[in-house]
Amino acid sequence: MVFGEPCDMGNREYPARPILGVGGVIIENGKALLIRRGAPPLEGEWSIPGGALEVGEMLEQGVRRELNEETGLEVRVLDLIEVFGRILPDANGRIRYHYVILDCLCERISGTEKAASDVLDVAWAEETDLAAYSLTPTAMRVLRKAFEMAQSRAISRAPSE
Repeated sequence: MVFGEPCDMGNREYPARPILGVGGVIIENGKALLIRRGAPPLEGEWSIPGGALEVGEMLEQGVRRELNEETGLEVRVLDLIEVFGRILPDANGRIRYHYVILDCLCERISGTEKAASDVLDVAWAEETDLAAYSLTPTAMRVLRKAFEMAQSRAISRAPSE
């Protein structure tokens, strides 16, 4: 397997093992960038940009690639926000999707946000407006942590008086 080549990761539905997912939260001017997913799982729902890590990718490479593919932005990965599992069973109790996801705080380096790849729409949301996007409880928790981390980073970088 050569880095960057398409690989058969197996079926994402009913996988033989958990899939490693990566996501990136960009906080800019007091708002977080959200995407509306165009494919399962969470098709049609607002979420944090991201997807599956590819064979041969390091974590930061995967986050940068996914954010570029889904939003058109070039980003710098700043810090890990949270690691969590997402297991979605089907109506019969079989595991339909199983992800272990690493979400990272990122900052835009360049580009203009746009819906790309399998994304239907993008939106910038203030922390007080997140509930309007019907995000999963986990996405809400990760976004709130990201807002706190971005605020702490801004405070620590502020010039001392």
